[in-house]
Amino acid sequence: MKTVLVDIERCTACKSCEIACAVEHSVSKNLFTALFQSPLPRKRIHVEKALTLSYPARCVHCADPVCSKACPTGAMKRDDATGRVLVNEQKCIGCLMCSVVCPFGAISFDPASKVAVKCDLCASRVQQGREPACVESCPTRALVFKEQEEAAKKKRIAAGAVIADAAGLLKSA
Repeated sequence: MKTVLVDIERCTACKSCEIACAVEHSVSKNLFTALFQSPLPRKRIHVEKALTLSYPARCVHCADPVCSKACPTGAMKRDDATGRVLVNEQKCIGCLMCSVVCPFGAISFDPASKVAVKCDLCASRVQQGREPACVESCPTRALVFKEQEEAAKKKRIAAGAVIADAAGLLKSA
């Protein structure tokens, strides 16, 4: 399953991902019209500061989501076919138990519709073969949409290269 992965060292806190997310979840899907939409569209990703770095916090679509276990109405469910954890807005009563238990702080509240709001991995975009809006808009490529194992392999190869380089330097010293 593909997911949104973060390279925290590349994030400049420009918030392009936040804007793109809100626009993608607007009625018009256009930045200039979305600004005048009522209610304003809600972002599902939040750029946060962590010590000296910034990072885009969002739902990681857990394999065993505690948010769905805490939901008294069954509105929060994991779709096993896609791996997405989604909110059924018709079932959501806005109690935000899901938000209370989410270890990532990824679930917020829409006061207009009185339901929980979270990342849906831009399901309609992905079905069209596109990347989620946050990923597409990131100017530094701090956000990528790929298989977790593919990203892990890339990191292992990079770490191996660093180790090999260090070993080569030690031999020549």
